[in-house]
Amino acid sequence: MYFNGVYHLFYQHNPRAPVWGKIVWAHSVSMDMINWVAVEPALIPSKSYDINGCWSGSTTILPGNKPAILYTGVDYWDNQVQNIALPANLSDPYLRKWVKQDYNPIIKASSDINSSFFRDPTTAWSSQGHWNILIGGRRRRRGMAYLYRSRDFKTWTKAQHPLHSAPHTGMWECPDFYPVSLHGKKGLDTSVLGEDIRHVLKVSLDETRYEYYTVGTYDTDEGKYVPYNTFADGWSGVRYDYGNFYASKTFFDGKNGRRVLWGWVNESTTKLEDVRKGWAGVLTIPRTVWLDGEGRQLLQWPIKELEELRGFKFHLTKQELKSGDLVEVKGITPAQADVEVVFSFSSLEKAEPLDQSWIKRGAQQICMKMGSTVQGGLGPFGLLTLASDTLDEYTPVFFRIFKAQNNKHVVLMCSDASSSSLDRTLYKPSFAGFVDMDLTDGKLSLKSLIDNSVVESFGGGGKIVITSRVYPTKAVLQKAHLHAFNNGTEKVIIENLNAWSMKKPLLMNNK
Repeated sequence: MYFNGVYHLFYQHNPRAPVWGKIVWAHSVSMDMINWVAVEPALIPSKSYDINGCWSGSTTILPGNKPAILYTGVDYWDNQVQNIALPANLSDPYLRKWVKQDYNPIIKASSDINSSFFRDPTTAWSSQGHWNILIGGRRRRRGMAYLYRSRDFKTWTKAQHPLHSAPHTGMWECPDFYPVSLHGKKGLDTSVLGEDIRHVLKVSLDETRYEYYTVGTYDTDEGKYVPYNTFADGWSGVRYDYGNFYASKTFFDGKNGRRVLWGWVNESTTKLEDVRKGWAGVLTIPRTVWLDGEGRQLLQWPIKELEELRGFKFHLTKQELKSGDLVEVKGITPAQADVEVVFSFSSLEKAEPLDQSWIKRGAQQICMKMGSTVQGGLGPFGLLTLASDTLDEYTPVFFRIFKAQNNKHVVLMCSDASSSSLDRTLYKPSFAGFVDMDLTDGKLSLKSLIDNSVVESFGGGGKIVITSRVYPTKAVLQKAHLHAFNNGTEKVIIENLNAWSMKKPLLMNNK
């Protein structure tokens, strides 16, 4: 949350070991979302209603400029219940101390709800004189977004019907519900309503460990959300990120009038290796989120403040890439870099025909079968990140263009970790998604943020994002390399390529 000039980041943390355990709410503060100071945990298990863990939740700024935490506690009997905590001292700019209220828990599962699937309250929004929150749940295999209402933020009543639910989707974790404008990139406070506003419902699916969102309309009278029929409402739906990304949350940044998204990037290493290195899990670079002009999808882009870390710059323009060409980006720190490139092509004639059965199998299967080294017509072309000098380790991020039915073209974007490391114990998936792109100008853009073990890539100006977690054994620190490549028969042109070395942010403990 943003409160009184300070950004507060709360995150799930086990202070005893880099594995799952009794979870606390860790707490870090920042003035710019880039440089952070770790302060005391905001919440630790201490009461009968959260003795087995202080699980995920949200913050809400109440009238009178007073923040409140809503969170899921796991009680003595492993029931999931919802609780509230308030700051002990509003004059403390870092809000180091939080007080659990005597009337906790504020919400228990009713008899028709399984208390083992009842967690992660959202940021509250106000409508028709009530506060509203969602709590994620599951009824058999039906995902549920339970709706609760309150007039005083203390006594809560479950609505007769959930805000939304969908069959065959399993447990809905970390639901998020917020308004977006039909015009421009400006973010909105969670309680804003209006004719030119649509709503986003995002859920994290426990069974797939992926996240899906829809855009639709919110009926405040009925307490119902209805997604547009252009969005698949389930496992085949649209994602924020098609890679290693889960349990995300957005918040309204009142300082800059934007909605900002954070996501969790978990490990690809084994638990034994996590214990050896002493830590596990990171968060993505915060992203600004807004609705595209046609209302068809969300766009995402790293926050502007990230550019403060840019150092030495490499620039390349009008570089031709014939089939098999590889161009190295030199003079920067390839293991910690920000890369932006625009590729162009003169014709779509060599685009390969797209077998419709491939779409049913999913983009990830196509990427696994037709990787960065398998020659196509128009593609694969893109970046080889975190590459060793002999190219026995590399993480390619690339495009491949297919010709679909009715002379339409489909863009596949991949971030393929299968060759990222010589370590055979790692999880090394091929992540991929289809990009809804207009190719009439013959151009495709790609941005990759490379940070040692994380590669976050934004295709088509943020229309698709893929995050990969990789652990190379040779392509580390100064031994890493970065290349642009083309393995398609059709030549492509690097219209512009800019790459920057990235300095390290300040990460401090407040001792």
